Amino acid sequence: MEDRLNFDSNSDKNGGGSSEVVHFQGQEHKNENGGGHKHKNDNQSGHHHEHEKAAQKIGPVKLAICIVSDSRTIDTDETGKWLKENIKSTDGIEEAGYNLIKNDEEAIKKIVGDFIDSDSHAIIISGGTGLSSKDITIETITPLFRKTLNGFGEIFRLLSYEEIGVRAIMSRAVCGTVGNKIIISLPGSKNAVKLAYEKIIKPQLHHLIYEATR
Repeated sequence: MEDRLNFDSNSDKNGGGSSEVVHFQGQEHKNENGGGHKHKNDNQSGHHHEHEKAAQKIGPVKLAICIVSDSRTIDTDETGKWLKENIKSTDGIEEAGYNLIKNDEEAIKKIVGDFIDSDSHAIIISGGTGLSSKDITIETITPLFRKTLNGFGEIFRLLSYEEIGVRAIMSRAVCGTVGNKIIISLPGSKNAVKLAYEKIIKPQLHHLIYEATR
């Protein structure tokens, strides 16, 4: 039987409270009094749990950093400094090198090539994702992707929208695989990198690496 996903939102404007329930056909039934019986899909839950456990067993993840900017120096690169400090303080993630390069196609390709040849698992490339003619990071790296994780950019823009509103449409953040490695391209601002790292990358990086290397 095909599963259907329905969202029901019911509210009592007279102060009786509100409820929101997601119905998966054949899995959950809610009666008029708000009670319900949930039927857990043990096979799917167990499968997901096994993957999460297996992902944590891959050991420390080596995460490289590349900042793309025509104006920053090592001393003024606040985004790179933030990443280095927070990777260091994250259990299970190790910094695997830092580079600061210009908005240059060949320089970006060299960074990606060196990353592929290294023992690093993932790289964050921050900068060069805007709309100006100088912003070429996305155009340079996406042709190299074996697979694109569309959900990464979608979730990032959703989270950005909650913070900055419709300006989030300007973000072209992407994530994809090259071989069995993960490339994450983010905007250059520290706030954008902080949002992506704390909300998406840190909680999911081990799982991403596990799936990419299976």
